[in-house]
Amino acid sequence: MKLATVAEMQHAERECGVPVEQLMENAGLAVAQEAWLMLGELADRKIVVLAGPGNNGGDGLVAARHLKDWGADVTGVLLKPRGEDDANLKALVERDVPVVVIDDDVAKLDEALTGAELMIDALLGTGRARPIEGPLAGVLDKLRDTRSRRLPPRLLAVDLPTGLDADTGAIDPHTVAADQTVALGWSKVGLHTLPGAQYAGRVEVVDIGISPEFGSSIQTELMTASWARSTLPERPPGAHKGTFGSALVVAGSPQYIGAAALSCTGALRVGPGIVTLACARSVYPMLASKLTETTFEPLDDKDGFLSAEEAYSVRRALSRGYEALLVGPGLAQHGYVVAFVRALLPMLTKDDVRAVVIDADGLNNISKVERWWEMLQVPAVITPHPGELSRLSGVDTAEIQRDRLAAARTRASQWGLTVVVKGANTIVAAPDPDGRGGRARLSPFANPGLATGGTGDVLAGAITGLIAQGVEPFDAASLGVYLHGLAGELVRRELGEAGMLAGDVAAALPRAIKELKGG
Repeated sequence: MKLATVAEMQHAERECGVPVEQLMENAGLAVAQEAWLMLGELADRKIVVLAGPGNNGGDGLVAARHLKDWGADVTGVLLKPRGEDDANLKALVERDVPVVVIDDDVAKLDEALTGAELMIDALLGTGRARPIEGPLAGVLDKLRDTRSRRLPPRLLAVDLPTGLDADTGAIDPHTVAADQTVALGWSKVGLHTLPGAQYAGRVEVVDIGISPEFGSSIQTELMTASWARSTLPERPPGAHKGTFGSALVVAGSPQYIGAAALSCTGALRVGPGIVTLACARSVYPMLASKLTETTFEPLDDKDGFLSAEEAYSVRRALSRGYEALLVGPGLAQHGYVVAFVRALLPMLTKDDVRAVVIDADGLNNISKVERWWEMLQVPAVITPHPGELSRLSGVDTAEIQRDRLAAARTRASQWGLTVVVKGANTIVAAPDPDGRGGRARLSPFANPGLATGGTGDVLAGAITGLIAQGVEPFDAASLGVYLHGLAGELVRRELGEAGMLAGDVAAALPRAIKELKGG
C-alpha cells in the first residue's frame, strides 16, 4: 500500500488536473460516507464537524452538508471565520445548520459538543508546520475532555488527526486520538509510524479523484499480507535441497554463542536448503550440540575471536557455492574482529556470493573503519537499530529517531545498499538510481515483545535465508522483516508480550509463512 509524504501529496494535488473544488467535494463526500458507516443510522444523530481555515476544513464542511442532507443533526464549528463567499459554508447556512465560530472563545464549544455522538476533526491537514497553540490548542483540549467521558462521542479524523506529523508520525502534545482516520488519496507515512499510528485509529483510504498514475512516483509502501504472499519464494514439488540455495553464516564468540545459534535458526526456518555456520573452532563444540540441522565450517581463532587470516578461509568456503553470506551476530567487538571484517568484506565479489548481510557486531566493527561502505563490492543489506545506525553514520541517535524514514533513505542512497532500521514499524530502504531519495517499505508491526535479546539475530538470519533462495536483497530484507513481525504477532497471541524469547519467534517463522499462504 502506497504511503505518501506531504511533498508527494501536494505534487499530486497540484499536477493531477482536477480542480481543488472538485477534490474537496470528492473528499467531503467520502468522509460523510465513512461517518455514516461508523454510526450505521443517521436520522437525528448529532454530529459536530470541526473545520479549520484551510482545505481540510473545506472537506469537513462538504461532509457536513451531505450528512445534513442524509438526515443527521449537524453542527458546524469553525476555528476562525471563513470568507462570506465560501460556497461550502453558504450551503450549510442555506440548510439552517448551526455554525459556531470559536475565534478566541473556546467556551463556545461546550454547548456545541453537548449530546454529540460523532465528532469530525477537519481542523488541520498535512500542511501543519508549527506547534499548536492558542484557540486551536484549547479546542483540542476540549475534545480530549469530551473523549474522556463515560460515554464519549466517537472521533473521525479527516486525512490526519490534528497535530500528527504526516511525514514522521510525531504528535503535538494537544493531539487527540481518533477512532478512525479517512486518508485522502493515499495513506500518509505518519499514520503508520509510532507514535502517530497509536493516534490514527483504523485508517481507511478513500479515492478523491486523483489518477492512480500519480501513485507511481510515491516512494514509500506499507508492507501488506498480499504483498508478502506474492514475494514468498516458490516451493516446487520436485525440489531438492539444492533448489532452495545455501547460506553461510559467520557468527559467534565465547560470550555470544546464542547469537550464532539464533541467526542460523532464523535462516533455516524460512526455507533455504543448507545453512552453514562458520565459527571459531573454540566454540564449535558448544554450537554443534545446539544446531543439529546446520553444517559447520570451524575456523582457527585467537582467544575465541576470528582474525584477519580467517577471512581467506571464509572466501574458500564461499567457493563451494553459497548464494548468501551473513556476517556479524555475536562476533564481539575486538581488534582481531575489526581486522577480520576489514579483510573479508573488500575481497568479496559477485562471483563469491549474491549478497552479504551485515548485522550486530559486523556493523559495530565496520563502524570503526573510515568510509566503510567503500569496501563493499557486492550487494549488501545492513540491519542496524538506531544506536548502531548512529555509530555507522555519525548522526546522533535522537536525530535519527526524529525521522527514521528519512535517515534510512538518506543512508541507503549514500552508501548504495539496503538499510533495515529496526524497531517498532521497522523501515527498509534501498538506494534509488534516479536520485529521488530511495524506495522504502514500512512494517505494519509494532510489538514490544520483540524488544528482547536475540530477535535481531533471528531477523538477520531470515533475511539471509531468503536471499539464498533467490529473493533480491531489498525484497528479501522487506519480506524477512514482515515474516519476523508476523511471527512475533503469532507468539504474542499465544504467550503475550512479556517473556517472549527470540527462540519463540524463530520457531514461529514457518507458521507465519503458512498463515500467509492461507494454511
